Amino acid sequence: MRHYDLTPLYRSTVGFDKLFSMLDSVTGPDSSAPSYPPYNIERLAENSYRISMAVAGFSEKDLTIEVKQNTLKVTGEKVVDETEKDKDYLHRGIASRAFERQFQLADYMLVEGASMEHGLLHIDLKREIPEAMKPRQIEIRSSGKENDPAVIEGSTH
Repeated sequence: MRHYDLTPLYRSTVGFDKLFSMLDSVTGPDSSAPSYPPYNIERLAENSYRISMAVAGFSEKDLTIEVKQNTLKVTGEKVVDETEKDKDYLHRGIASRAFERQFQLADYMLVEGASMEHGLLHIDLKREIPEAMKPRQIEIRSSGKENDPAVIEGSTH
């Protein structure tokens, strides 16, 4: 992957330094990025998303989902009971090791809920932009006296 120099963008923008840092970390080689558990991110609608994580072997009580300051953190820790300790596996291919996976969320992203289905943890997200942040039309008024309410009311037409 090529490395892109984002320095020119720093000169003409304000407040995007966190975004540029994230882009730098993504474009750089990082072999230490966690690969467990595997996950998908899909867009369900224009402002609706779903993260699906393969968490076979984990139950709802083994998983924790936390949102804090635009970061979604999913943690899984399997509680080993006494019956598991006594088992003699010839091959153990189903991973049940502890994990922590973090996702950076854009502004105004809300976690709507989570569900488990067929060994997949589904986390539903929605972007809800506040009314004050949505674009709106501004009426342009003329500064002439013909639009002045006092002049219109006093006229005898």
